[in-house]
Amino acid sequence: MEKVYVFGHKKPDTDSVVAAITASYYINETHKNYKASPRVLGHLNNETKFVLDYFKVSHPKYLNDVRLQIRDVNYKKNFFVEEHASIMDSYKLMLEHGASGIPIVDSKQNLIGIITLKEIARELIDGDFAKLHTSYDNILKTLKGREVLKFDDEIDAKIMAASYRSSTFVNNISLDSNTALIVGDRHSIIEYAVLSKVKLIIVVGNGEIKLSHLKIAKENKVNIIKTPLSTFEVTKLINMSNYINTMNISTNPTTFNIFDYLSDFNEISSKVKHTNYPIVDKENKCLGMLRINDIVDRKKKKVILVDHNEESQSVDGLDEAEIIEIIDHHKLGTIATTLPINFRNMAVGSTNTILYLMYKERGIEIPKDIAGIMLSAIISDTLLLRSPTTTKADREAVLSLANYLEIDYKKYGIEMFEAGSELKYKTKEEIIYHDFKLFHVNDEQIGVGQIFTTSFDYKEQDILEYQKLLDNISMNNNYVVVALFITDIIKNGSYIIYNTKAKSIMSDAFDIEDIKQGEFLQDIVSRKKQMIPQMIEVLENK
Repeated sequence: MEKVYVFGHKKPDTDSVVAAITASYYINETHKNYKASPRVLGHLNNETKFVLDYFKVSHPKYLNDVRLQIRDVNYKKNFFVEEHASIMDSYKLMLEHGASGIPIVDSKQNLIGIITLKEIARELIDGDFAKLHTSYDNILKTLKGREVLKFDDEIDAKIMAASYRSSTFVNNISLDSNTALIVGDRHSIIEYAVLSKVKLIIVVGNGEIKLSHLKIAKENKVNIIKTPLSTFEVTKLINMSNYINTMNISTNPTTFNIFDYLSDFNEISSKVKHTNYPIVDKENKCLGMLRINDIVDRKKKKVILVDHNEESQSVDGLDEAEIIEIIDHHKLGTIATTLPINFRNMAVGSTNTILYLMYKERGIEIPKDIAGIMLSAIISDTLLLRSPTTTKADREAVLSLANYLEIDYKKYGIEMFEAGSELKYKTKEEIIYHDFKLFHVNDEQIGVGQIFTTSFDYKEQDILEYQKLLDNISMNNNYVVVALFITDIIKNGSYIIYNTKAKSIMSDAFDIEDIKQGEFLQDIVSRKKQMIPQMIEVLENK
C-alpha cells in the first residue's frame, strides 16, 4: 500500500486544512492501493484549531517538503557485513550483489568503515600471507572443511605449510602455540605438531590422523580441521578466512542519512567521486549502501493537492513529487503534470463542498467528526454563506450537514469566527502576512493580505502604523500595490488599508473618489471575486 500525502496551500486556512483531512478519508475509503495521510504546510490558525478540537479531530502533521530523499531511492538495504565476517564471505556478497564495495559494521550495527574490491585485491597481492586472525568457523567455511577438534572460537596464529621432508621439518622447524600448520597425512609431522601444542592443524586432502595423535591433541587443546582441498588450494585460500577488519578499511567514509536529499547527494558525490556510500540513520547505524548507479531507481512521493493548484502556493520540492490528484475551487494555476491525473475543479465557495459532493456521488457515509469539520470549512470559506462566491451547492451542503449533525449552523458559525479571531493575538506585521497572496499584472506585482474578525475596534494610530508597514513592504519588494483587507464577518464588509502610492488605484478599483485609509467597504468580502479582479482591471487599463 503506497503512502500518499494530502495537503493544502502554504497559508493553511480552515478549508485547506479540513480538505486535507476529508480528502484523505475519502481516498482511504475508495482507493485500496493508497494510504492517504493529511498534512499541513504551515501553522494552524486559531479558527482551524477550534474546529478540529470542537469535533475531536487530530491535528495533521507538518510537511516540510516532498523533495526526493535517500530513502526514496532503491539503495541496497541491509547490505553490510559484520567486522568478524571473513574476507571470503565479504567478497562473495559483493559479487552476488554486483557491488564493488561493502560497509563494515560492529556487533551493534554501528558503521565502522567500508571495504572495496580494490582493497581485497591489494591484500591478496601485498598482504601478510603468514598472518591468521579469524574465527575457527571462518576457516572451516572458507576451506570447505570439517571440524575434528575445536577448543578456541578465535584463531590468532602464524601460518606455516609442511613443505619439507618430515625429518628436515622436525629437525629444523620450530613450532609453538602461535602456529597454524597446513599438513597432509604425514604422521611424524602431525605428532611433532600436537606435542608442540600448535594452535591449529589443517589436514589437507582429508588425510588420516592417528588416534594416538588425536588423543595428544585433545590433551594439549590443539584445534584440528580436515579439508578436501590440496595444500596448494589451502595456502591460496587461507588468508581469505581472515576477519574483514584485519584489512585496510576506510574508517571515515562519506556517508548519507536516509533523510538526506538526493540533490545534496548528487552534489557531494560529484565532488568526492566515490562509487559506494554507506547509508546510516541518526544513530550511525548502518542501513545499507547506495551506489552511484542506484540513484536512477527512485520512487517519487505521491501527493494530492487540495484547495490550490498554484506551484508557488504549494509544498517545496513539488517538481520532485508525483501529483496523482487535485481537488480545488480556484482558477487554474501553473502546475503541470507529465501524466493524466484526476482533477476536480468546481466554481463553488469551498473545496469541502466539492468533497461533500464526491462523498455523495460514491455513496460514502460521512462520519460525524468528518461531517462537523466539513461543515465548518464551508461556513468559513463562504463567510456563513454570505460571500459572493457562495453557490447553491454550498448552501445545500451546509443545510444537509447541519441537519445531520443537529447543529444551528449560524450560531455555531459565529462561535467559530469569534474563537478564530486573530487580531488580538498577532502583531500588525503578522496580521498583514497572515493570509498574504501575490498576484502578477503584466510586469508588476500586487500583494494582498486578508484577515477575518467579528469586530474591528481601531484607533487612528493603528491605521497609520499599518500604512507605514505597507509602504515599507511596497518599497522593499517593489510591489505596485500592497493592501490589507480586514473583513468583518458580522458587518459583512471589509476595512481597507493600502500603501500610500496606491491610493488612486484603490479609488478607481472600488469607485470611491477620495478613498480613505481604513475605509469600510460594505459587502466586499471576497478577495477572489471582489478585491483582486477590480485592482487587476485598473492596472491593466493604466
